[in-house]
Amino acid sequence: MTLEHYLKTPFIKLILSNKKIKSNAYNKAVVEPITLKNKSAWQLTLYTNKQAFQENILTIESLINRIEELFQTQYKQLNILGIQEDVEIRQSKRGKVLESHYKHAEQQTTPKAHNRIKNYLIPENQKIPALIDMGVMTKDGKIIHAQMDKFRQINKFLEIIDDTLKNWTKKEITVIDFGCGKSYLTFLTYYYLTEIKGLNAHVIGLDLKEEVIEKCNIVAEKYGYKNLHFEIGNIAGYKPKCPVDMVISLHACDTATDYALANAIKWNTPIILSVPCCQHEINAQMKNVWPLITKYGLLKERFSALLTDAIRANLLETQGYSVQILEFIDFTHTPKNLLIRAIKTNKKTTKEQTQKACEQLQINPTLLTLLK
Repeated sequence: MTLEHYLKTPFIKLILSNKKIKSNAYNKAVVEPITLKNKSAWQLTLYTNKQAFQENILTIESLINRIEELFQTQYKQLNILGIQEDVEIRQSKRGKVLESHYKHAEQQTTPKAHNRIKNYLIPENQKIPALIDMGVMTKDGKIIHAQMDKFRQINKFLEIIDDTLKNWTKKEITVIDFGCGKSYLTFLTYYYLTEIKGLNAHVIGLDLKEEVIEKCNIVAEKYGYKNLHFEIGNIAGYKPKCPVDMVISLHACDTATDYALANAIKWNTPIILSVPCCQHEINAQMKNVWPLITKYGLLKERFSALLTDAIRANLLETQGYSVQILEFIDFTHTPKNLLIRAIKTNKKTTKEQTQKACEQLQINPTLLTLLK
């Protein structure tokens, strides 16, 4: 089959990976179908180590040309997640193109028997626009078998919110999602709070990318989500127009997480849910204090990430929060799978222990500086 054939066949996602040349700044490229002004289009996202750059492709001819160019010059592997099957196309060292097909089970849109027993917060077999647009559901509301893991992950996040709100007595709730990106979870959080929890929810998604914000506002209007709005803004300097009940920060890169936490603390936000990402700061600062670990690059990186989140958790406790570190499954399947849940209690601890530990390790975390 030609690449053109696969691109003209409806697909859920396309991933280009395994760089051909080191000078290519983009580790991978991802293409997903979208709708722009009621017309089919595609969004291409190029990922560096720290950033994501997006462009919209409006015609199938442009999509074919762009993907063929990237596959021929920049990447060795192409994976297409389809409705009926997944296809993997890769180039060998000798330039030979190899192709593998993985057909889905015939009952791909029907969850297995043990899955049907599970009572998900987002119910199966119920049409939810955001899940249909994500390619997780078919148009008649059935879960696509290949997307069952993502469906469970979404429900896992909503279960954490549900558990967090078990003692919530107000009829209204205001939520800010820092660094909302494409906002899949923002849309589903709004759906859960309004349609399932029955709250009068006001949700604001904040991101720096103007085109992402414009698109998300159009989609929110299409769904009829009147109290879901998206704004262009920087995490560090954002000022809310009303009291905030919950701050969500999912995969805000490196110290952006610290600014989101510092803002939430400053606003006396009752609930904070944060999934940190790319904790580079302490890794760069840490000297060979504990050479048993730090002399190995990979171990140093993972230790630094755990230490970063431990410091954040302890500092939140000094500000009157009860803190838990929960396991959260990342949509991009990376080791960044911890969620910090902080609930305001006003029972404060002292900073002395955390400050002393940072001095011993010769590190200066951003959140500690912001809280001074």
